[in-house]
Amino acid sequence: MSQFVGRKEELKILSDAWRKKQSDFIPVYGRRRVGKSELILHLLKEKKGVYYCGKKAQAKMQIREFLQESAILLQEPLLAGYDAHDWKSALLAVTDRCPSSQKIILALDEFQWIAETSPEIPSVLQEIWDRKWKKQENILLILCGSYVGFMERDILGKKSPLFGRRTAQILLKPFGYREAIEFHPSYSLEDRARTYFICGGVPLYLKYFLSSRSVELNIIDNFLNQYAPLYQEPEFLLREELREVENYYAALLAIASGVSSHTAIAQKAGLENRALHYYLKQLVELGYLSRRHPLAEKNISQRKVRYVLDDPLLRFWFRFIYPNTSFILQFGGARAFKERIKPGLDSYFGYCFERLCREALARLYQREGVNAGFQIGEYWDKNVQIDVVGLREDNWTDLGECKWSENISLTDIEKELDQKTKLFPNRRNATLQKRIFSRYPFPARKGKKDDIRRHHLRDLFQ
Repeated sequence: MSQFVGRKEELKILSDAWRKKQSDFIPVYGRRRVGKSELILHLLKEKKGVYYCGKKAQAKMQIREFLQESAILLQEPLLAGYDAHDWKSALLAVTDRCPSSQKIILALDEFQWIAETSPEIPSVLQEIWDRKWKKQENILLILCGSYVGFMERDILGKKSPLFGRRTAQILLKPFGYREAIEFHPSYSLEDRARTYFICGGVPLYLKYFLSSRSVELNIIDNFLNQYAPLYQEPEFLLREELREVENYYAALLAIASGVSSHTAIAQKAGLENRALHYYLKQLVELGYLSRRHPLAEKNISQRKVRYVLDDPLLRFWFRFIYPNTSFILQFGGARAFKERIKPGLDSYFGYCFERLCREALARLYQREGVNAGFQIGEYWDKNVQIDVVGLREDNWTDLGECKWSENISLTDIEKELDQKTKLFPNRRNATLQKRIFSRYPFPARKGKKDDIRRHHLRDLFQ
């Protein structure tokens, strides 16, 4: 559970900033559980600094705790009793006790909660940075936050007092599928994919899935009893950031059930359109939802926008756990898995496989030597649904069909893809490349020229 995986590029950015003979200001932000705090703490293992995690508490209490933590970490006991009435005096008291010849890291985590009770703190930091820290050349200031909208607006945005001061920024995202497999090296590729479909690239969730147990047992152990670590995880996530969580639940449950348009979500969730707009906007800012549109060579009407659950764990939880809470509590995890989850699991994995294939196409382009710019997504209209679309600036368009099922006919897939290709609006008359993505490889065709590129799991994980 203590294993630190990946994040080499992000660690290099922070380590290089620490080594430079100048002060640096680096915001680190991203959705919850993605490993921001772990990244900073890993950096601090061998470097001198102060780490303080904000909380929902009065400003005076947070200032006092900040000074107490600083006293311990810097071995400056007088700081613990320093009478600071505001953040400015507290921050200066800490950094003034550090030798100018020694670089110090000042990391304020969950910064949005500090700012909630001390809205003046961005202006305070701007003043100290401009007048003192920047000139001292021995400060690495890291502001870390989980609320993406807040960080982009109040720290990085043009209206922020700190605008233009940052020397770098790190938007920490969940691991991609190829990094996520490092957590379970003994699993088969199929089980690594299944684990990724459930946990996504969130390190904490991936660590909960033990390689010594099957994916099925890990689902039972981690989700299907009231004491399991992930049984109430989405509720914790939402309640930490949002009010009126019941309405957010209604919207997320509707999306997880398969509806995706604004109107359909409002109807299924029983919410007014105006109110729903606010709830969806908040969920998008938190990184849990995303807005998607059909990928084609023209502007798409806003009426065709779909809302999709971007977070794999929330998607799985609202699809299988939340609707079956009563059954789980009454009959236990083993029976709940057998009767309520397993029957729909393979179909659900098929949808997740489509998302993995879209993620993998960028890597396939790299391996194939594609140098042109590109966009990757999917396409849909009233006549056709195409799982994978790659629009390339070299006037090529890739169209892909994804099949997770075991018993499938290559001939049937080819016919289906041919029909969908004819219905795709190829208005720029691009060269169309057809691709098939499957769980298992298909046998090679002897004596027949194949104009379809075929990819299976092992190919995608290379």
